[in-house]
Amino acid sequence: MSRTTQRECGTTGQRRPDKERPAAWSAYGKLVRLFRERAGLTQQALAEAIDYSMEQVASVEQGRRPAKAAFTEAAERVLEAGGALRVLQEDVDRAKLPVFFQDFALLEAEAVSRFSYDPLLIPGLLQTEAYAQALLEAHFPPLSDEIVEQRVAARLARQALLSRKNPPMVFVFVVEEAAILRGVRSTAIMQGQLEHLLMCSKMRNVELQVMPTVRGAHSGLNGPMVLIESTDRKQFAYIEAQDVVSVRSDRHEVSEFWLRYGMLRTQALNTEESSRLIERMAGEL
Repeated sequence: MSRTTQRECGTTGQRRPDKERPAAWSAYGKLVRLFRERAGLTQQALAEAIDYSMEQVASVEQGRRPAKAAFTEAAERVLEAGGALRVLQEDVDRAKLPVFFQDFALLEAEAVSRFSYDPLLIPGLLQTEAYAQALLEAHFPPLSDEIVEQRVAARLARQALLSRKNPPMVFVFVVEEAAILRGVRSTAIMQGQLEHLLMCSKMRNVELQVMPTVRGAHSGLNGPMVLIESTDRKQFAYIEAQDVVSVRSDRHEVSEFWLRYGMLRTQALNTEESSRLIERMAGEL
């Protein structure tokens, strides 16, 4: 079954066992080893040249650990890789995401607009590192420290979409007031998160609207949704609950989601009212 057919049928994402090595990490590691051997370096020599431990270099070469951007830039310089490692960094980072989300992350990366409704939590693209880490550490069944670190890094890396220039991307976030009020771990984390929301809302390509709890019944109560439009003007709807996802691309079906979202925006506070509400919430912490 093709990916397109899977999306139309709304098949669910599958979990990858933590011990399984993503193909992108293995491919990257094989390239590092190839360039290292061509340069006549041992793992120890490369480790010393790029200021990493030999164990870290070995883990990257074996695909057991993803390379961070700093590792890639250092290896590019020492091994004279000509951009071969750098061009794989985006794939390496994406493979840190949960398997069920990776296909959609590809669509998201190619989008020119992204509209979302989040009823329970502040959306990942607007999360601070501390907030994201607290959420992932609360995951059950518990995630290993290594997986938490990888997923936090991947979530923060996705946020580069907010400032992407070519092509620029437009974002609209409608977030339930209850999601913003939900205290995650500590007052300090929430203070930083609310301040970050206000900072993001000032970006010219970002609009943040809060759905007030007093609104009661509204068009978003069926659950969260993300709507995106690609560079070739194709539209998709993404729905996720309990790590089960569905990506829809049938234009008639997707059109209903866009109509629902349009109504949702009229029912939420406007951007100015939303900012004032978040400022008040931050002041009450």
